[in-house]
Amino acid sequence: MYQRILVATDGSTLSKKAVLSAIDLAATCGAELIALKVVPRYPQAYFEGSIPLSPEDVARVEKQWDESAKVQLASVLKKATAKAVSAKAITVKSDVVSDAIIAAAKKHKADLIVMASHGRKGIKRLLLGSETYQVLTHSHTPVLVLR
Repeated sequence: MYQRILVATDGSTLSKKAVLSAIDLAATCGAELIALKVVPRYPQAYFEGSIPLSPEDVARVEKQWDESAKVQLASVLKKATAKAVSAKAITVKSDVVSDAIIAAAKKHKADLIVMASHGRKGIKRLLLGSETYQVLTHSHTPVLVLR
């Protein structure tokens, strides 16, 4: 049914549930699992008059983000291995999470994208955005959304 399943994780509790579901689905289908973590390119200041970060601080923050991503993805790989699922982990740097997920699915020839959705509505969705919604509406790869 599926050969490659891409699961996007942000480390949240809801995202961890989506990871477990993706691993179970991959085990059932005999599919390879691709665990994806998107990290920002660099810290951004959104307020005029904010204090810009020094290059050393930017490097330190980016290193922390990379290390955090490695820890999260290592956890996914460990869980996949425990269920005898072939898995690989990838970290992508991008300021637009949804575009990075779609591009990774295309690049790695995923048959399915698995993501969690917080189910925000109204003003919360407007202010906080919805990466899942963007992937769902712009991806040519099928998307399984879990809550």
